[in-house]
Amino acid sequence: MLSLIVFLPLAAAAVLVGVPASAGKRVFTGSWVTVAAADLALVVAAWIGYDLGGGLAYEQRLPWIPSAGVSYHVGVDGLSLPLVAVTAALFLACAIYSLRQTHRVKSFVLLFLGLQTVSLGLFTALDLILFFVYFDLSIVGMYFVIARWGHGRARQSALTFFLYTFLGSLALLLGFIGLYLAADPHTFDIVALTRTNPLAGGELYGALVLLAIGVGLAVKTPTVPFHTWLPPAHTDAPAAGSAILAGVLLKMGTYGFVRIAMPLLPDTWRQYAGVVVVIGVVSVLYGALVALAQEDFKRMVAYTSVNHMGYVVLAVGAAGLAAGSDEQARSLAVTGAVTQMVSHGLLTGALFLLAGVLHDRAASYDMGAYSGLAGPAPVFAGVTGLVVFASLGLPGFSGFIAEFQILAGSLGPATVATALALLGILITAGLLLRALHRVFLGEARIPGAPESGFTDLKPSETASIVPLLALAILIGVLPRFLLDVIEPSSATLIGVVSS
Repeated sequence: MLSLIVFLPLAAAAVLVGVPASAGKRVFTGSWVTVAAADLALVVAAWIGYDLGGGLAYEQRLPWIPSAGVSYHVGVDGLSLPLVAVTAALFLACAIYSLRQTHRVKSFVLLFLGLQTVSLGLFTALDLILFFVYFDLSIVGMYFVIARWGHGRARQSALTFFLYTFLGSLALLLGFIGLYLAADPHTFDIVALTRTNPLAGGELYGALVLLAIGVGLAVKTPTVPFHTWLPPAHTDAPAAGSAILAGVLLKMGTYGFVRIAMPLLPDTWRQYAGVVVVIGVVSVLYGALVALAQEDFKRMVAYTSVNHMGYVVLAVGAAGLAAGSDEQARSLAVTGAVTQMVSHGLLTGALFLLAGVLHDRAASYDMGAYSGLAGPAPVFAGVTGLVVFASLGLPGFSGFIAEFQILAGSLGPATVATALALLGILITAGLLLRALHRVFLGEARIPGAPESGFTDLKPSETASIVPLLALAILIGVLPRFLLDVIEPSSATLIGVVSS
C-alpha cells in the first residue's frame, strides 16, 4: 500500500516522459490532477484502515544495501500518517491550481510528480539512508522549480536555497553515520536504533551527533539563524512551488526532530532540550517581528513560516525539558507540534496560492501598491480573510487546536519561553490584519491599472484553495479524527524520550 502511494506519481511521470510536448498542456496537467487525486484517495483508504492503537502500520522491509545495514524499510504511524495526508492534499491543490500553467508545462508537471514521490517517501522512510536520499532529492527538485519557473532573481534565490540546504543535508549525513557507527550491530534502521539507544551514556559523542543532525534539520525547518535562504526562495518561486516548499518541504525538518532526533538520541535530547527551547522562542519572535516590517506580501508570509515553525521547535524542546514530570503535558506538547505541522501546511500553502493570485493579476506582491480589492474581487477577499484568521489561531480553525496544545504542554517546563511565545501570536495577528486592511479595504487601487481590472478567483484557483481552508476548519471544529491518530504515537515517543 505505502509503496503504491509513494511511487504512483513517479510511475505516472515515467509514462508522461514518452508523451510529446506537442500533445497539449491539458494532457499533462489533466494527468497530474488525476494521479494526485488517485494518490489522495489511496491515502484516505490507508487512513481509514489504520489501527489507532497499533503503532507502525503498512510496514514493508526489503534488503537494499545489506552489507552496509541499509534497507528499504517503510511504514507509518500517528506522527507520519497526518503528514502523508497533508502532502497528498497539497500536491492535488497545486495540480488544480496549475491547470492554467502555460510555460514548459510538460517539464513542470514531471518535476512536481517526482517531488510528490520524494516527499511522500520521506514521511514513510524508516531507514536513515532512505530518509537522507529523499531529503536530498527534495532539494534538487525544488531548486529546478525555483530556477526555471520563478520570477525576479529566481536563479540566485534557487542557488542560495540549494547551497544552504545541501550543506545542511551533509551535516545530517554525518550525524546518521555517527549513529550507524555507534550501533552494534551497525545499522541505519530507525526502529532498531530506537530500540537499542546506541548512544546511551556517550555524552560528548552523543552531543556531536545531535549537533550534526540538529543543524541539518534546523536548516530545512528553518530556524533562526539558518533561515536566511527562505524569504528569497519563497518570494521568487512560482505559487505552486512556494506552497509545496512551505507546506511540505519545511515539515521535513520538523518531522525529523520527532522521528529521528528525539527517539534515537533521548538522553542527549533531554540534556540539550533547553537550547532547543531557546532556539524555538527566538524563531517565534524573530519571524513575527521581521514579518511585521515587510512590504512584500509573499515575503511577509515567508517570515510567518519561521514564526510558526518556531512553535513546533519550542514544543519538542519543552517535551524534553518535561522529562520526569507530567506525562500528559509532554505528550500534549508533541501532539500540538504535529498538529501545527498539519495546520501550517494547509494554511500557509493556501496563503502562498493566494499570493500567486496577486502576482498573476498585477505582477506585484507590494502591499502598498494595492488597496480596495474587496470591491472587484469579493471572493478573493473573503477567502484570504478566512485563511488569515485561521493563521491567527482563532477558535474554529486548525491553528487554534495546534497552538493551544503547544502552549498548554510547554507552559509548565518552559514557563518564561512560552510566555514570550505568546507575544509572537499577538504580533502575527497585528501584521496579518494590517495586510488585510491595506490590500482589501479603502479605495480600489491596482498596480499598473490594467484595463481589465482585478478579476476575482477563477474556478481552478477556487477549487485548489477552498478545500485547504475547509480542511483547516474541519480540524478546528472536529479535531478528534486527527488527534486520535497522533496522540498514541506522541505518548509512545514520550515514553522513549523519558526512558
